Amino acid sequence: MALTRADAVVRALAQGRRGGVFFIFGDEELLKERLVTQIVNSHLDPSTRDFNLDQLRGGDMEAETLASVLATPPMLAEWRVVVVRDAQALAGAPRSRATVEELLDRPVPGLALVLLTNIPDGSGAKFYERLKREAVAVELASLPESDLPGWLLEEAEVRGLRLDPAAARAMATAIGSDLGVLARELDKLRDFVGERAAATLADVEAVVGVVPRQDRWAWLDLVGDGRVAEARRAVPVLLETGDTAVGLVIALGTHFLRLGLAVNGGAKALEAELPPRQRWLASKAAQQARRWTPATIDAVLDDLLRADRLLKSASLGEERVLDELLLRLEARTRRPARR
Repeated sequence: MALTRADAVVRALAQGRRGGVFFIFGDEELLKERLVTQIVNSHLDPSTRDFNLDQLRGGDMEAETLASVLATPPMLAEWRVVVVRDAQALAGAPRSRATVEELLDRPVPGLALVLLTNIPDGSGAKFYERLKREAVAVELASLPESDLPGWLLEEAEVRGLRLDPAAARAMATAIGSDLGVLARELDKLRDFVGERAAATLADVEAVVGVVPRQDRWAWLDLVGDGRVAEARRAVPVLLETGDTAVGLVIALGTHFLRLGLAVNGGAKALEAELPPRQRWLASKAAQQARRWTPATIDAVLDDLLRADRLLKSASLGEERVLDELLLRLEARTRRPARR
């Protein structure tokens, strides 16, 4: 079977799909462990869990141990679950690898095997490719930067916390993409706001500490809102804190493509095209789209293409190219677009 998504696995488990080999790989440890927990809980009753759950590490066991554990039948229950972390060690252990491959050929009744791994960069091991094809295989890579605020909003809701989008963006900018750290900071934030059950940017600053003076999302909103002069003043801050001119131009391109969708079809049309964790952006983009026309959007996209070429082919400094670009955009907010 081809690669699938974690939510599809959860739905299949809820519908009664059990057993077989689950191959979970990728860099995002928090999401991997959450999926393992859901697989275990779907197979095992709490009353017999201790008898029927084995957790092993690929680098710490002999082939005979793995074979013995996998051959052990369930005790007082229908299912056993064996979780093997660091399963990349099995790829280089012929006998252990053969034991797992036998399960792909002939599944053992009453057994669910969960393999967790980070596939080494550049690896072309046939073992991994076979698992991707024949096991229930899910890749859980690090979330893209653009998904982090949406993920934080989802996690806050699970905790009964109303998180302001600006606060979510500030957390993502200040902390980065490690979901484990973000989740712990959300727990602290929930405790901090207490019965208010609503967290603002000020609350994030109090709990997380130093929040950047300017984040990319807020900067994109300045441009989208037509506050281009403010966006120009913020460029040096963004460049000082790690953003690049090429990255900002690409981000603006994505932002104006979204505005173009909203200009032509409204918030619903944009929401239909956005990834799930970015759909919260649709309402804000629809408001910004009122400031722009289809012709102006087209002209801005041409300006962005020009800036991208200048950055890649000319000797002009990053800040100078961005300043010239934003001057063009500022002029377009004051007059009809011309091609």
